Amino acid sequence: MDIGTPSRRITETRSRAAITLIDIVDPDHGYSAGRWRSDAIRAVMEIFQRKRIPLLVGGTMLYYRALIAGLDSLPQADAGDARRDRCRSEAARLASAARRVGEGRSTAAQRISANDAPAHPASARSMAAHRQASCQRCKAPRRSNLPFQLKGFALLPVREALHERIARRFEAMLQAGLVNEVKRLRARYRLTAGMPSMRAVGYRQVWQYLENEISELEARERAIAATRQLAKRQLTWLRSLPDLLRLDAGGPQDAPVALDLLLDEVR
Repeated sequence: MDIGTPSRRITETRSRAAITLIDIVDPDHGYSAGRWRSDAIRAVMEIFQRKRIPLLVGGTMLYYRALIAGLDSLPQADAGDARRDRCRSEAARLASAARRVGEGRSTAAQRISANDAPAHPASARSMAAHRQASCQRCKAPRRSNLPFQLKGFALLPVREALHERIARRFEAMLQAGLVNEVKRLRARYRLTAGMPSMRAVGYRQVWQYLENEISELEARERAIAATRQLAKRQLTWLRSLPDLLRLDAGGPQDAPVALDLLLDEVR
């Protein structure tokens, strides 16, 4: 999944910096934030052992929050778990039945959906409930015990400029061959539309296009709109996290200022 993710740009950077935790999972397998947290802590400690300073770079705030605050014990997702697929199918069937029973009786029954059913046979809470609880906690995440200290920097982009960059970025992905990449992935792996990799923004819309559910133009428009919504959610998380030094994105001095401030912390 090179074109629709930062993987290609990161790979090009490998000639100048050692990069880890990339290209470590096939797209037909799941990979949770909890698993990433364990892998990241291990990688950070290995870098410290080499007398280097690790940099954790990215834009997905769920993962950053998982690192600083930990995660509740959630059922581990496995895209190949037949029990999960059976549970999801049963959830959809029960939700449909509940809506039919509730027709004309209560608005509560009308709102039941498959997303409100237990997400895993071992879970008594719905994913919707987990998300709501997580959203409440992300406003003031607790500090989890880490074997190292973190210094966080956040770049906050101007919305109008961000929207323009999102549109240009996805257009560049299409020009680079995103549709053909998804075709190759579908031929190489046993993928379904419900797998986390294919639910990723951009890949999901291209999948729908290849299934003749939407046109190529609709895929482009939906992917750009979904990316904007994702960016908005990430910025909301970003603003809620404590102890971050916030810098204006796009300024020529961003990198030197951040580096100087970082070195001040470790001198």
